[in-house]
Amino acid sequence: MNQKKLLVEFKRRNVYKVAVAYAVMGWLLIQIATQTFPFLEIPNWAIRLVIMLVAIGFPIALILAWAFELTPEGIRRAETVTGATAAKSAHRAWIYVVMVAGILSIGVFFLGRYTALRTSSSPESAKAAAPSSKSLAVLPFANLSHDPDNAYFAAGIQDEIITRLAKIGELKVVSCLSTQRFKSSPDDLPAIAKELGVANVLQGSVQRSPDAVRVNVQLVGAETDTHLWADTFDRKLTDVFQIESDIAKTIAEKLQAKLTGSEERAISMQPTADVEAHQLYLKGRYLWNRRTAENLEKALNYFQQAADKDPNYALAYSGIADTCALFSVYGAGAPQEYLPRAKAAAEKAVELDDSLAEAHASLGLVYHSYFRSAESAREFDRSIQLDPNYATAHHWYGRLTLVMQGKLDHALVEVKRAYELDPVSPIIHTDVGAVYLMARRYDEAIEQLRGTVQMDPEFYWAHRFLGMALDLKGDTTGALAEFTKAFQLNDDPAGLGFIGHAQARMGHEKEARARLDQMNDAAKRRYVAPYAFALIHLALGDKDQALDWLEKAAQERGLTYFNFIKVDPFLDPLRGDPRFEAVMQKVTGEK
Repeated sequence: MNQKKLLVEFKRRNVYKVAVAYAVMGWLLIQIATQTFPFLEIPNWAIRLVIMLVAIGFPIALILAWAFELTPEGIRRAETVTGATAAKSAHRAWIYVVMVAGILSIGVFFLGRYTALRTSSSPESAKAAAPSSKSLAVLPFANLSHDPDNAYFAAGIQDEIITRLAKIGELKVVSCLSTQRFKSSPDDLPAIAKELGVANVLQGSVQRSPDAVRVNVQLVGAETDTHLWADTFDRKLTDVFQIESDIAKTIAEKLQAKLTGSEERAISMQPTADVEAHQLYLKGRYLWNRRTAENLEKALNYFQQAADKDPNYALAYSGIADTCALFSVYGAGAPQEYLPRAKAAAEKAVELDDSLAEAHASLGLVYHSYFRSAESAREFDRSIQLDPNYATAHHWYGRLTLVMQGKLDHALVEVKRAYELDPVSPIIHTDVGAVYLMARRYDEAIEQLRGTVQMDPEFYWAHRFLGMALDLKGDTTGALAEFTKAFQLNDDPAGLGFIGHAQARMGHEKEARARLDQMNDAAKRRYVAPYAFALIHLALGDKDQALDWLEKAAQERGLTYFNFIKVDPFLDPLRGDPRFEAVMQKVTGEK
């Protein structure tokens, strides 16, 4: 059969029509999968399966179209059908199939886009839906010990119960940071549960003596204030992990959450047999959660003591890694001094317990600080796989690694998942706004960050990022006020870089250069991020000096604003400059 006859035969046998109809229908199926599967919480692999089946089915559909023909008498072998017997109704049917499928495809596509925009515009929408009956918040445990210094122990018990509960896949558990601001026995439990987006609340108290502990707990259905379960555990101090495990298992039973074998093992694990090491670890986490330069220095000391007491305590090494990696962010130390220590500790934690979600998240944080984004993403993926309810892993993955890679849509998905798990955490609230900012969605960033400032007026990160969003939106006066407020709340000298940047933008060159002098003076006593110097020089029009500081930042590495060079709007004036592109390639690895 020559080429001309072959083309005629393709046309006669409706191969072209089938190809077009299949392509439209296949695209419709993929659109339905991508738009509805995430909403129904169907795993991503199912979407990939749909795409693969559509692709495999295409050549099969063409073969069938060649071999068979649809006629008024039914389906017949194509070689037995003449042109005269081909029904016009079948011809019209193909047109109708394509038209209907096309209209549905376009409708689903735009509906999905509209829904995504509406959903992504504000994380508050996560609270609008009725909470799952298997959702839970653990309020701060009251410290009934005579020594007020034991507050860290009650907070630690609460945190560890949350950690064990979070390992149960069927439960939604709100993170410890979101519950810290509430009392152990609040007056309006339904209102708090609504704010946290949960159906149930666990309340408790802890009384500790030198060698014993008493833990009282009660599980409450928040909407009706119904007591579902209550118990008292009197045990030796060495049995504290067993208490936590028993509480987690009982809550799973009361909320009808089925435990897999691996989940049951995970919530029954005893991370250390050394009581003193455990006490030191709890003190370290207590201070780490109250992040300032001073508290991070104290936390590192406690984590190191815990690791010295029990060299096999993986959580202690994870704490060391988390603390050292954050030192440069809070002006507590230079990254070149503390990052190697963070890396060694994170690798040790994973080596000791490869099933520990916290350890993989720590290593992901360290890899991000070293500009190793692919390995960072791998570790965060592993952490989330081990503990889907670990808000910190979702938070760091979205806010750090995915933003660094320029994958801003995916970054928003992850930080919003962290927001669902930790809905009133100031840092997560702020970082949702920060991702909007990097995506150049300034109005949404400003709205989000104003909400954060109202929620926690003393949180300096929220003021700083609100200032950044206002500055980029063109409200430099408002930005300067927010930058100044942030510096008043926390004297991290990097804050002077943002103040100087705004002053230079307003034409106040003398004041901006005074900020440079202040930072140079501060750098003699503590770490100041090179990015802060670059910001002021850039606003002053000193591009070469700004690039000098950015090159210095690339040599130092570390967890600073500089990691987001690929998408940072403040650095847009440098894009296209060969020196800048070389620095960006060093950070991102892209040519």
